[in-house]
Amino acid sequence: MTLNLKKIHKAPDFPADRKEELLLFQKKAGISLNNISILENAFIHSSYANEVKDHSIEDNERLEFLGDSVLSLVVSGYLFENTNGNEGEYTKIRSFVVSEDSLSKAALELDVDKYILIGKGEEITGGRTKKAILADCMEAIFAAVYLDKGFEYAKAFILRLLIPSINDVLSNKHKKDYKTMLQEYVQKKYKKVPTYTLIRTEGPEHEQTFFYTVEFHGKKYGPAGGKNKKEAEQNAAKLCWTELGFEKLD
Repeated sequence: MTLNLKKIHKAPDFPADRKEELLLFQKKAGISLNNISILENAFIHSSYANEVKDHSIEDNERLEFLGDSVLSLVVSGYLFENTNGNEGEYTKIRSFVVSEDSLSKAALELDVDKYILIGKGEEITGGRTKKAILADCMEAIFAAVYLDKGFEYAKAFILRLLIPSINDVLSNKHKKDYKTMLQEYVQKKYKKVPTYTLIRTEGPEHEQTFFYTVEFHGKKYGPAGGKNKKEAEQNAAKLCWTELGFEKLD
């Protein structure tokens, strides 16, 4: 089957200086695409596409969808070919490598934040450096490379960026997102998501500690405390992860 790139993406006409910017990005990223407009499409955030109100301009969400799949296949294949783990171990490693933290870090290393086209509202609220926007853009770039140069070229590009993150996980040096790992585990095993509940707060209002439990499949874990909701939920997930036998307490 031959892919029709004209139907896959739509990007705005861009001036010569924008073309120069994209060429500079390619040089930094170590890639060289034949169709530079598909790369431009990868940088178009939905806030920009909505703001310009030009129906001929498409945001990068479809590319992001494709790039997510390409990324998952590349990382899964690398783990299968280069490590001796089981399905659970592969899942945990991959979940970190393809996480917002990992992808946004790779994006910043390539100065992706300097090239994204975002709306004025997102610009004002710091959207250019939001992890979710950077990670999504990175996935869209992976898709653009795949569509223009093929799987093997995209694979080499992705691994060049992410092998350091894979090695960090293998050597247990990474920052773990227990909440995401637990959610993926519960969704896969029980087809549901964990529920977090605030049990109590302790301390003065300006320095409170929040205590949360996490519950799924009829069993409750915790409570665990944290300085804010996010930290408490993360600690509750870590406690649960440990009780499930996946990891020892630090």
